[in-house]
Amino acid sequence: MEEIKIGKKIKEIRENKGISLQELSKLTGFSSAILSQVENHLEAPSLGTLFKIAKALEFDIGDLFGIECKNPFAMTRSDEREKVARFASNDGATRYGYTYMSLGMAKQNRKLEPFVVILEPETIKNEKPYTHEGEEFIFVLEGKVEVILDKKRDILEPGDSIYYDSKVPHLIRCFEKRAVILAVFPK
Repeated sequence: MEEIKIGKKIKEIRENKGISLQELSKLTGFSSAILSQVENHLEAPSLGTLFKIAKALEFDIGDLFGIECKNPFAMTRSDEREKVARFASNDGATRYGYTYMSLGMAKQNRKLEPFVVILEPETIKNEKPYTHEGEEFIFVLEGKVEVILDKKRDILEPGDSIYYDSKVPHLIRCFEKRAVILAVFPK
């Protein structure tokens, strides 16, 4: 499993489309400083952030993983998953708490984006919830997961799931130890 440098790919796509950081900032609602940090691997984007950038730049999120979306199906073997880890610095020493692997990038005309996500204790604790368009479905495969939705806080265990509107401020992270989830987002 090879790690993907998604910031570099986002920058290539943005520059190939002739869009400035300031224009992308207006399209996404993220500051140009944050977008620059993403492109230079100083800030690791969440999946929700990636979807928002992909929509703004009108590209398929599979492009970040170097996968052509040309098949009416996607079969992903466990040893073929493309891995993206969220690091806060180029040296990879500071972790944001999760690594995600795409499960369906090769399918053309996708309506869903499935991922296996490995949640690990963060070295930088994030208390700021995320919001974005769409919905999310989370199914816990291993470990315990802390879920914060608006003001509700709960712990999910293996076999538990949650399905919610992504406009609700939310934060999903492991509870004490490593956890693995299946996360599904609409495209």
